[in-house]
Amino acid sequence: MAIDDRVVETTHGPVRGGDDGHIRTWKGIRYAAPPVGDLRFRMPEPPQRWTEVADATSFGPACPQPSFPNMPLDLGAPQGEDCLSLNVWASSDTEPGDGKPVLVWLHGGAYILGSSGQPLYDGRRLAGGSDVGVVVVTVNYRLGALGFLDLSSFSGARRRFDSNIGLHDVLAALRWVRDNIAAFGGDPRKVTLFGESAGAGIVTTLLAAPAAEGLFAGAIAQSSPATSVYDRDRARRVTEGVLDKLGIAPSDVNSLLDAPIAAILAASQEEFDEVPVRNPGTLAFVPIVDGDLLHDYPVKLAQQGRAHPVPLIIGTNKREAALFRLMRSHLMPTTPHAIKAMFSQIAAEQPDLQLPTEQQIGSVYSRMRRKARFLGIATDLGFRMPSVWLADGHSRVAPVYLYRFDYATPFWKLLLAGAAHATELPYVWGNLGAPRDPTLKLGGAKTAKAVSKRVRTRWINFAIEGKPAGPAGEPDWTPYHEANRACLIINKRDTVRSHVDAHIRAAWGSEVVSFR
Repeated sequence: MAIDDRVVETTHGPVRGGDDGHIRTWKGIRYAAPPVGDLRFRMPEPPQRWTEVADATSFGPACPQPSFPNMPLDLGAPQGEDCLSLNVWASSDTEPGDGKPVLVWLHGGAYILGSSGQPLYDGRRLAGGSDVGVVVVTVNYRLGALGFLDLSSFSGARRRFDSNIGLHDVLAALRWVRDNIAAFGGDPRKVTLFGESAGAGIVTTLLAAPAAEGLFAGAIAQSSPATSVYDRDRARRVTEGVLDKLGIAPSDVNSLLDAPIAAILAASQEEFDEVPVRNPGTLAFVPIVDGDLLHDYPVKLAQQGRAHPVPLIIGTNKREAALFRLMRSHLMPTTPHAIKAMFSQIAAEQPDLQLPTEQQIGSVYSRMRRKARFLGIATDLGFRMPSVWLADGHSRVAPVYLYRFDYATPFWKLLLAGAAHATELPYVWGNLGAPRDPTLKLGGAKTAKAVSKRVRTRWINFAIEGKPAGPAGEPDWTPYHEANRACLIINKRDTVRSHVDAHIRAAWGSEVVSFR
């Protein structure tokens, strides 16, 4: 197949991508200066302009990250701190000025893992998946300590450290999209920001960040840990833990600029492992309420009607927590001991919060087998209820479409995981059976591909029209509001049900249960 190189002039310099006759791609486009040296632990800066045509046919470096044997990832590129790049997919017939809707993707990975170059996120199926066509962008942002370690309280006369660096990276990428995507055939006024897990957490956080105003016209949050946003005190404790593991005194924090990346990764991995054991239900590296980028907790701001009024798709998978049990991960509390410890800590930290009683919780989960009961509690507290609470608030300022992904192939059913965390991803991207995707290993391809087509059609139509219409003959996805609390159930067939979460709402209520 002939390759037709394509050069596009960006605000920082020209880039040359590739064209396989069906899809044009530009990979590894720099959107910020290398965050190294004095820019380590600082907000992103614009890159220096280049004049020679830059090669954009391979992914840029993935952000340095620890290695977890139970979470092996093909990052699609070597690791390196010079990681602030993005990738663009568009159909081969796309021309500058076509004004196609744009989908901007933020990968998940607990704020410490992942990259925009993972094979699962190959954008060709989405970019070529409709008559109108969309432009797809995937973004690298800084992870773990490099992106979410809050050193701002250690700033001094000689050195300023910034907070929420990973969020600022995403904002810089969105500004790049605003300024450049028209040259790739996209419409900067029709940008939909979408992500999964930590990526969805960034989506729901930026919905509440004033600096994000006008940078996206729609949002999709898949399995967002929307309440995993903490205050400066909790963030400082994590920072002190990392510094202690590095043998760096707070008074000598400037030495972090010269610390070997391997040492930073080792310390951050150790802290990442310890935090959810010490404080069940919490993560080490997350966005924080810093009073600058983020003025309050996103779900709280949504419930006050203070989020950006853009249409939103938000939802979860039916058995989110099953993946963490399968991986034997402490990231979610899935045992009786861990769940009891989590409730005790929440009660101690927020004594005025009306937590559900054991009797209330028991009435909701009593029909489940004992192990499934704790998975249900973890799923609802960690993912489902935060999404419902956010939907409740956001529906007062913009259309909200709530979903629950229930479908599972024989492979996931055999593992007793079902529709677990992240299992919807190959359906959204249309990459079922891609490298390291085990979804179809035991069959079920025909039904799975039909589910994928419906999901992709709804996501693409949402980007195009602001409404997630399905293929012809599929049910209309009714917007969520207090009177009906409509929810799309994605399974072998799509169905729309009202008040699907009534039983868990009865236990958890409308108060935001989270750590501060």
